[in-house]
Amino acid sequence: MLIDRTIVEVRSGKGGDGALSFHREKNVPKGGPDGGNGGKGGSVYLVAKRSVNTLLAYRHSKLLAAEDGEKGDKKLQFGRNAEDVYFEVPVGTVVFEEKENKFLGDLNHEGDVLCVAKGGRGGRGNAAFKSSRIRVPKVAENGHPGERKRIILELKLLADAALIGFPSVGKSTLLNIVSRASAKTGDYPFTTTEPNLGVVTVKEIEGQFVLADMPGLVEGASSGKGLGIAFLRHIERCRVLIHMVSMDGERDPYEAYQAINEELRLYGAKLEERPQIVVASKMDEEGAPERKKEFDRKLGFESLPLSALTEDGVVPLMKKAYRLIQNTPEFPLYIAQSEQVGGMKIYDAHNDTSKTDFFILHPKDHLFIISGEKITKEYGLYNLSTDQGVARLISYLNKIGIEEALIEKGAVNGDTVQLCDFEFEFIL
Repeated sequence: MLIDRTIVEVRSGKGGDGALSFHREKNVPKGGPDGGNGGKGGSVYLVAKRSVNTLLAYRHSKLLAAEDGEKGDKKLQFGRNAEDVYFEVPVGTVVFEEKENKFLGDLNHEGDVLCVAKGGRGGRGNAAFKSSRIRVPKVAENGHPGERKRIILELKLLADAALIGFPSVGKSTLLNIVSRASAKTGDYPFTTTEPNLGVVTVKEIEGQFVLADMPGLVEGASSGKGLGIAFLRHIERCRVLIHMVSMDGERDPYEAYQAINEELRLYGAKLEERPQIVVASKMDEEGAPERKKEFDRKLGFESLPLSALTEDGVVPLMKKAYRLIQNTPEFPLYIAQSEQVGGMKIYDAHNDTSKTDFFILHPKDHLFIISGEKITKEYGLYNLSTDQGVARLISYLNKIGIEEALIEKGAVNGDTVQLCDFEFEFIL
């Protein structure tokens, strides 16, 4: 079964907390701070593998998670870094963040690696805060939080050319003739229920190319009618479309040709701009030559004749498709919003500067609540078990302009201000 779309949740590990500790040993007065740093949380990666050909494994495994880093300890013991985790996906998988449908990466080559959730950095222990000015730091840092998000995995098959057209126009039969695909064929609509891939190995052409047989389209496919909407995404990677139009007389060929092109246009991925080879199939049917002649007149150019029964026209079609593929560049699916680092694609939500630092709510008199994703994450880094930790938090709030924002909202002396589980009295 081809599972080509699924939604999973990814969760990277939180960094370990730094330790707040002082060296205590007999006959060693003033031992000094010796709290170690926490370990890094594990990251979650996707790896493209040709040995995987479906997203079936993620249909039931809805959570991809990494472990948290270990906490730091006394005697300058650093916490253990958590292992990164790697999950294999098929080559051709495209990844989006569900929340805003943001494109994260396209794993279209064997071995491509995409970081979808970056592990949190370990917090610093109090030994890291020692300086010539601060000899006895009574402050440590909590580990940075990991990322948690829902992502969409979509498989878009890697094919050079695609066979398109209404059901029962001979697409699967042609694929079986020119490759070893063994696609199911039958004289009824929707014989093909999922895309089939085959490598074209016609002796008369010098090279090979990958040909995809798509389930038949119908009018309304782009809006969900029939089977086509589920598989139109697979056409997006194809450089050439082989548009097969039946000459068996069951429907008007030119109207069928126009209807399929309209569905490609309505799909919205500029599929109608792909180079097309128009094929008049089933030329062995009675009256087919006359229908082809009228079809070509309306087209304004000559379509390629094809009979799968006699295999007439197969070699010229494959030759033309091969030449057109060689002269047509790949179509980029999306403009990458992920960065390339040493062959590895990394998306880091922490680098998203579009989000404001904070916002202030005023639910009732004398109460103000500071909220916002960025300030909440920053708050989680502060160890408030000591006065120095609280002082560092207050210094950060002043630095980002909390006091001015509270005054602008109407805060006065004695009002209560809340930030997560931390509460303090506002004093000018």
